[in-house]
Amino acid sequence: MADRPLHFSTRAVTTGRPPAGPDAPLNAPVVLASTYGSFGDLEYGRYANPSWTAFEDALGDLEGGRCIAFASGMAAIAAVLDLVPTGGTVVAARHSYTGTIGRLRELEERGLVRTVLVDVTDTAAVAEAARGAALVWLESPTNPALELADIAAVVRGAHAVGALVAVDNTFATPLLQRPLEHGADLVVHSVTKGLAGHSDLLMGAVVTASEELATRVTGSRTLGGAVPSAFEAFLALRGLRTLPVRLERAQATAQRLVRRLEGHPGVHETRYPGFGSIVSVVLADAEAADALVHGVRLWRAATSLGGVESTLERRRRWAAEAPTIPEGLVRLSVGLEDPDDLWDDLEQALPAA
Repeated sequence: MADRPLHFSTRAVTTGRPPAGPDAPLNAPVVLASTYGSFGDLEYGRYANPSWTAFEDALGDLEGGRCIAFASGMAAIAAVLDLVPTGGTVVAARHSYTGTIGRLRELEERGLVRTVLVDVTDTAAVAEAARGAALVWLESPTNPALELADIAAVVRGAHAVGALVAVDNTFATPLLQRPLEHGADLVVHSVTKGLAGHSDLLMGAVVTASEELATRVTGSRTLGGAVPSAFEAFLALRGLRTLPVRLERAQATAQRLVRRLEGHPGVHETRYPGFGSIVSVVLADAEAADALVHGVRLWRAATSLGGVESTLERRRRWAAEAPTIPEGLVRLSVGLEDPDDLWDDLEQALPAA
């Protein structure tokens, strides 16, 4: 083998496996244990589990840092926000995931943080808002507006004024974007979504290249008890193995659908950042968007995303969604079905104009 780093698709398959040898299992087994013998590295099930470690090794390798797995994406988000000192300011993308905004709002109501919401496409405005902030929270692409931030530029501006930068990388995954390479301090994932890819588990993760931050985030997990189950970690790692081929197929289909959606008279706007499997379309109003959601037969109306099945949702049906998101915006999560079947189903449900 050539003396070069392995490709990411190869690393997704190979990292986190047990050592090779006669009769050695190819996959890390599920370790169902709450208690371990004393005087070792594990001790107790809230501190560590070999099934978590295998997943953490794989995702950490892909993102370029140390991974800490959590019971859910929200648990991972909460652990990062716990890094903010009492009364500190968090600058966040105004179109962040509603769970993130909800958590920030709750912390602000309790007087624990101050939140400043910004348009992440305006790099200068984000840098200005970061003055005096403890943390800048980015999504790129944002959910569900699909806006892009200049991560490297935001990081430079934030670090210049002493702020940490966290990036929710759920939509892009480490195969399309690695924020730590652009200087970000922390990366957050809802493992539930594309990484696991089968809509059958809840998990989250934080990845950082800083040992200090990794220690603090791990401490938050240990003391808060937001640990994943061994079986879900096993499933998540199994899903991660196929991420390269799943993402390649879903992205190719998404790009084909975008070209057709852009020419459809009933679609007022198509939002797609140029990569990934998530597309948003804006129809005339909520009524037209609801008709699309209820009119499809192959697509499934569901609030999650990133699975092998294609799903869609009118986001403003949720009261917590940002008021700057159009009432007629429908978020599409493109799965692995045949592209022509997906298009035929959309086309028959879209308004004529």
